[in-house]
Amino acid sequence: MIQQQSILRIVDNSGAKTAKCIKVLKKKTEAKIGDLIIVSITKVIKNYTNKTLKIKKGSVFLAIVVGLKKSYQKRKNFLFLINHNSICLVNKQKKLIATRLNKPIFKDLKKKKIFKLASLSLAGYY
Repeated sequence: MIQQQSILRIVDNSGAKTAKCIKVLKKKTEAKIGDLIIVSITKVIKNYTNKTLKIKKGSVFLAIVVGLKKSYQKRKNFLFLINHNSICLVNKQKKLIATRLNKPIFKDLKKKKIFKLASLSLAGYY
C-alpha cells in the first residue's frame, strides 16, 4: 500500500522518473489501485526530446496509482507479483499528462471508469 513518503515509479512518457507521495486523498491512510494521490517529482529524465514539458524537479502533481508492490490473486491458481509501486501523472482537471504508458495495467482501472488509461496502455490487461 502507498502511504506518505513512499517512493513511486512513473510509468508514462511525461518526462519524470520517480516521485514521492505527499498525501493520499479521500481521507484514507493508504492508497490502492485507482486512487488519487498528491506527489512531488524527485527525479526527471535528462535530455528528454520534448522541450515543451513543464515538469520540473520539485513540482507537485496529482497522480493515479496504477500498480502496487504486492501480490494479487485473481483466480484460484492465478497470481500476479509486481516489483515496484507505479503511478501516472494527472493535471488539475484529472486528465492524463502523458500520451503513452510503458506498462500494461489491471482491469480494475477500467472498471473504475478510467478509460483513457486503458486505451493508452500496452496491449493486454492483467
